Amino acid sequence: MKELDPFTLLAVFQELLGPLLWLLLAVVLLNALALIVLLIRERGVVSHRLIRSQALGVLGGGVAVMLMFQVSSSGFTDPGGPADWFLIALVFGLGLIGSTILFYTIGGWWSACRRPAARSISA
Repeated sequence: MKELDPFTLLAVFQELLGPLLWLLLAVVLLNALALIVLLIRERGVVSHRLIRSQALGVLGGGVAVMLMFQVSSSGFTDPGGPADWFLIALVFGLGLIGSTILFYTIGGWWSACRRPAARSISA
């Protein structure tokens, strides 16, 4: 394989994940849109929410590695070479980043939805 073809990657991921691939892609796209709208609405990043989201993101990285081992034919004792460990680290890192963004977005919209209710009670 001399070239990296996106359609080949799509076929491999479709074979590994099945219908879960399309669910994950939909979550990624909707989350990206929700994050962009949230950042525009709040005019920046809220630091305490980002730190909390990063802590929860570690759990998301672990879940990503578990999902990788679940859908592949290998187990926790099978990685042998540096390429295997690099792939595991890459999956963990992407899971950490993706879940951090997801938790940040959920937390931001959660507080945005609760804020108007708190104002109407105090008024």
